[in-house]
Amino acid sequence: MGPPRESTPEHWQRFWSDGRPLEDVYSNQERLLAEALRARDVRGCRALEVGAGTGRDTVALVERGAVGFVVDYTFAALELAREASRRSGVPVHMVCADARALPFRDGAFGLVFHQGLLEHFRDPALILSENRRVLESGGVALIDVPQRYHAWTVLKQILIALDRWFAGWETQFSPAELERLVRRGQLEVSRTYGEWMVPGLPYRAARVLLAKAGVRGLPMYPHGPAWWDRGWEAWRAWLKERRWALYTCFVIGVVARKPGAGGSDSAAPPGNRGAAAARPGGAPLPGGVA
Repeated sequence: MGPPRESTPEHWQRFWSDGRPLEDVYSNQERLLAEALRARDVRGCRALEVGAGTGRDTVALVERGAVGFVVDYTFAALELAREASRRSGVPVHMVCADARALPFRDGAFGLVFHQGLLEHFRDPALILSENRRVLESGGVALIDVPQRYHAWTVLKQILIALDRWFAGWETQFSPAELERLVRRGQLEVSRTYGEWMVPGLPYRAARVLLAKAGVRGLPMYPHGPAWWDRGWEAWRAWLKERRWALYTCFVIGVVARKPGAGGSDSAAPPGNRGAAAARPGGAPLPGGVA
């Protein structure tokens, strides 16, 4: 038996450098942005996105007054984040580093968040430990992961077993499992949320297969008649208020806080808030890659 499969920087460098334009990468439809704005006032807040992805969430936070940082261990992801920053005309600090050893001082950020990150590490507690370390007292952490009881999990595990999964290896969590993990990381759970895959898995798979066959033109987000869309939105809004419905979601997330009060954002003058986050050896470069 060989060593257990892992998700490596090489997997992600290949994934993010496959030539897809930024607008052809499915977004989370501002799910994390909505949770961040619900959890705290982001104006003047130093916000760190761990695992840059496309960087669109950080750009949206900066547009609302945050000081944005993204960290990733692949340059391809940081290039996408740089492109999102350039298109929007807002500054984002970009740092090439490992999520398990963040190059920032303790208590540097008022908000730390990630989506599609925790599930790719065999020891997720180490990621959460670093999240907590760089959070200020009373700071907010958003942890967004795949939900265990979903058809996507079955497909994913088959592809992992066949060594065909794009990320090499990945796990998933139930709402209760994620909450326990976050609490063990000495963070206080404030809220657990979930979201469904829209559009659904069959449509997304068909769109990808047709594109590979040279058939393009299917919209990323198809719409039905207005009454149909309104009905589905109302149904999902009703479900979001039910705890049991979390176990039907595609993704789930936890909004948590680092115990304590106060914060370091107000301690640094506005002009110094970007530089104040770094510790020696890990200084971020605005608009570039450190």
